[in-house]
Amino acid sequence: MTESTIMTNIDETPVDQLTYEQAFSQLEAIVTALEGDELTLEAAMSLYERGQKLIQHCNRLLEQAELRVRQLSGENLVDFEP
Repeated sequence: MTESTIMTNIDETPVDQLTYEQAFSQLEAIVTALEGDELTLEAAMSLYERGQKLIQHCNRLLEQAELRVRQLSGENLVDFEP
């Protein structure tokens, strides 16, 4: 895979507009690209920077989901008996 192919496979959508699944998929593609040896230093640094933003975004989305689950199960917690 060439550098231009790798770079075009990474969506340029602003990170904060991605769903968790989209962000994680891009992060996987970035890791794969960085593990290869076809990138220039500049391209690798650009991908690394986007990867860091994607990690932060994924963490933020997971924290929001956890908070929502806690809120939903907090006061309205109902015991389940099969």
